[in-house]
Amino acid sequence: MANFSKSNVPQFSVDVYQNEYLPEGGREVNAIVTVSATGGGTVGSVVAAPLYTAGQAPDAAVAIMVDCSGSMDYPSAKMRGAREATAAAIDAVRDGVHFAVIGGTHVAKEIFPAGGRLAVADAGTREQAKQALRRLSAGGGTAIGTWLRLADRLLSSADVSIRHGILLTDGRNEHESPEDLKAALDSCAGRFTCDARGVGTDWEVKEVTGIASALLGTADIVADPAALSADFTQMMETAMGKEVADVALRLWTPVGTEIKFVKQVAPTVEELTERRTEAGPRAGDYPTGSWGDESRDYHVCVEVPTADIGQEMLAARVSLVIPQSDGSVQNLGAQGLVRAVWTEDMVASTSINPQVAHYTGQAELAQVIQQGLDARKLGDVDGATAKLGRAVQLASASGNADTAKLLAKVVDVVDAAAGTVRLKARVEEADEMTLETRSTKTVRVKK
Repeated sequence: MANFSKSNVPQFSVDVYQNEYLPEGGREVNAIVTVSATGGGTVGSVVAAPLYTAGQAPDAAVAIMVDCSGSMDYPSAKMRGAREATAAAIDAVRDGVHFAVIGGTHVAKEIFPAGGRLAVADAGTREQAKQALRRLSAGGGTAIGTWLRLADRLLSSADVSIRHGILLTDGRNEHESPEDLKAALDSCAGRFTCDARGVGTDWEVKEVTGIASALLGTADIVADPAALSADFTQMMETAMGKEVADVALRLWTPVGTEIKFVKQVAPTVEELTERRTEAGPRAGDYPTGSWGDESRDYHVCVEVPTADIGQEMLAARVSLVIPQSDGSVQNLGAQGLVRAVWTEDMVASTSINPQVAHYTGQAELAQVIQQGLDARKLGDVDGATAKLGRAVQLASASGNADTAKLLAKVVDVVDAAAGTVRLKARVEEADEMTLETRSTKTVRVKK
C-alpha cells in the first residue's frame, strides 16, 4: 500500500451536492460527491513539473503489455504501430521510474529488461528498451491473464507507491478460459491500475473494458494503428502525473442507515457498490485508484430510517483515506456530509438536485447504449431502436455532444429531443465498437 511523505501529496477536497429535504415517510437520500485533487503532476493531458525534491526518485513503476499474437501481423501495420507506440510511451517515462515491456501471446514474455526485474528509466535504458522492441514479433495465441500476472510480479518487485500497466490487444482472449482471466484480474485488483486498449476491430469490447474496470484504469478503441503512438504517449504522460495511489472513498453511516449504491459518474460511469471493504463499525471503503491533479464525481444513494417532520439527521459522512499495509489508514483530511431533513414543504422535498438529475441521466445513457447495442446484435430491431432512441434523447438533453456524434453513426436521428431514430442499415464495425467502448464516458454537470 501507499506510503509517502506530505511533500508530494496533492491537496484533496470533498464537495457534496444534494437536496437534503425529504417528505414525510421519505427514506432515499441522493448526493453527488465531487472529489478534487490539486497539486498533483498532471493537468488534463499535460504533464506538469515533477513535485519530487532534489535527490528523490519518482515513486512509480510501469509495465507495458503488448499483444504479439499471430493476428497482430494482419495487417502488418498493427505490429508496426504497436512497436512505434511502445517506443513513444517509453520516451514519456520519467527519469527514475521503474519500467518493463512485456510481449503477450498464449504466454507472457519479458522483452525488456528481462531477468525478472524492472529497469530504471534514464536516457540509456530508454534507448536500450526501444532497441529491444525489435524482439516484438507476431506469433502465437492470446492469454491475457498470463500477461497481467507477469506485470504484477514485475511491478511488485519495486518499492514504490504508484504501480501502473498499459495493455494493448487486437484479438479475443481465446487461449485461456474466462474464469482464468477473472482469477488473474481478481489477483491483480488493488495491486496496480491498468489502462487497456483494443487496436483494430477483431477484439471483444466487454473483455477490454472489463480489464480496465477491474483494475481502475481507462479503456478505449484505437481503430487505426497509426493513432497508437499519440494514444500511448498520452496514457503514459497521465500515468507519470499520478502522485497518490490506493485512495479510498470512506463512507460512515449511522445505525439504521443503509448504502444502496456508490458509483463513479464522472469522467466515466463505474459501479463501485460491490467493491466495498469493511472499515470498522458502520464504515466501508470504496476504491478509487491513483490520483494526480484531477476531479471526479461520485453518486451516493443512502436509505435512512423514517422520521417525523422537522427532524434532521446525518445520513452519511464521506472522507478520503489511504489504507496502509499494517491495517492503519492515512486520512487525507477532506470530508463531506450527506444530510436528511424532513419537511412539509412539498416544493422543497420534491425538487431534484441538478447534479443528481444530470448524473442519473448520464448513468442511464450508458446503460441504454449497452442494452441497445446488445439488442441490435441479437437482431431485436424494435428493442434496439427504443433503447438507442432513448440514448439519443438523453445525450441531447445533457449536452453530451461526443456521445451524440457516436450515436449518429449507428442510427439516423429523426427527432433528438423526442428520441425518435431509425437504425442504420449498414454500420461500420469500428463505429459500433467505438460507441460501445466509450458509452460510459460522461460530461460534467455545469455547477
